[in-house]
Amino acid sequence: MESISTYLHMLPLPVAVLLSIFLNILIAISGVLPSAFLTAANVAIFGFWGGFTVSLIGEILGSLIAFGLYRKGFRQVITDKTKHAPRLQKLLHASPREAFLFVIGLRMMPFVPSGLVTLYAAVGTMSFGSFAIASSLGKLPALLLETSATYALVEWTQVGQYLVFLVAIGLLWGVWKKFKNPQR
Repeated sequence: MESISTYLHMLPLPVAVLLSIFLNILIAISGVLPSAFLTAANVAIFGFWGGFTVSLIGEILGSLIAFGLYRKGFRQVITDKTKHAPRLQKLLHASPREAFLFVIGLRMMPFVPSGLVTLYAAVGTMSFGSFAIASSLGKLPALLLETSATYALVEWTQVGQYLVFLVAIGLLWGVWKKFKNPQR
């Protein structure tokens, strides 16, 4: 994150904004890379509201471009592969209202992989316009939470950042231990 922040900080403001938006689009198209590190860089460079706004624009544009690409590239393949999976077919052929609410709900959860939500919508029957609205509405609160969390981490001292890291490791260890011994 520091190298991205350092690089963006050296650029003129309009160029840094456009580059950050472009990077967010690439992250969305990849479908697997997390955008939290770019949000943290945006907060470090542009401040809380500036970082939030640049990240929001990039994530919305990225999800819309990814939706179009996924629809063209994956729709037929996934439709063919799921012909004999009635549960998946039901999910992919949800009513417009159900799909709209499902996308909003998934987008509101900050750490649900964005690429999976976009892929679901793109290979299903959801229209581009409906996806654009649902995805954008869902991203607002999720990105606000992510921006708040990264802002707190960026503004904290190094000791505070290590403390958060240790707590996260402790939680992951606890979950791993729980799954390792499910009878507890």
